[in-house]
Amino acid sequence: AATNIGLNYGLLGDNLPSPSNVISLYKSIGITKIRIFDPNTDVLNALRNHQDIGVTVGVKNQDLAALAASQEAVKVWFATNIEPYLADVNITFITVGNEVIPGEIGPQVLPVMKSLTNLVKSRNLSILISTVVAMSNLGQSYPPSKAMFTPQGREQLVPVLKFLSQKNTPILVNIYPYFAYASNPVNISLDYAIFNTKHVVVEDGLMKYSNLFDAIFDAFVWAMEKEGVKNLSMVVSETGWPSAGNGNLTTPDIAATYNRNFVKHVESGIGTPKRPNCSIQGFLFATFNENQKPAGTEQNFGLYNPTDMKPIYTLF
Repeated sequence: AATNIGLNYGLLGDNLPSPSNVISLYKSIGITKIRIFDPNTDVLNALRNHQDIGVTVGVKNQDLAALAASQEAVKVWFATNIEPYLADVNITFITVGNEVIPGEIGPQVLPVMKSLTNLVKSRNLSILISTVVAMSNLGQSYPPSKAMFTPQGREQLVPVLKFLSQKNTPILVNIYPYFAYASNPVNISLDYAIFNTKHVVVEDGLMKYSNLFDAIFDAFVWAMEKEGVKNLSMVVSETGWPSAGNGNLTTPDIAATYNRNFVKHVESGIGTPKRPNCSIQGFLFATFNENQKPAGTEQNFGLYNPTDMKPIYTLF
């Protein structure tokens, strides 16, 4: 899975192993891509001289207002948070905000993206600048070909998509079949949600869907195309399934099945019905069960137990 599968490395826990131990874990399971949600100095320092691991670094949502207001502030942010690591850390993406579009601070994303894009270009750096969005941008998502963005999604997201399209930079999307299934387990079958059937479950014109992930992915593609954005690549910045926190919908066995099948799906290179034979890049969420996230399923997306770093179920 080393080529297309990455892991999200969240830090909302007070019992997490040291970053250097976490990097060793990644090496031992062949992970070559990770995503951190802010430019954490301990993690970035631990990544020094591990250029075989590509890192996606997030700009914190609460920093967007100040950065959107001033290009000078963007330069200072970059000089403080990215510059010190350029020589020996492989920073591949900077993501401007996490799931802030659509929303109150959504309009702050594009100006920061533009400033950072100009900055990395002026330095001849190969870091890509993007943002991470959720499926809440879709007003309608079923069937996939009828998908369209909400009015606020259209207003805030489409200019970002057009900018990314000009720069040939992917949009990062969080895709969680778990949430769709958990909100409607009567009408959505578990096997369809966890890639556990080969049968066609949804027919959408010529498109035939046997798993919910593909249907959600393609819904976003259709919605982009309706706004004139064609062929923009998508990176799956988060997907996963919690192993506890919501009764019999969240067991280690179901979580293992979803994540294993997702890895297989990505490795197969078959793509989705709308984008066949187009390899998907994806990041599983998340490395650890983080005990400072909200109680319930949020704390149980991890692949590993933080205290002893033992797997919650076997994946790699």
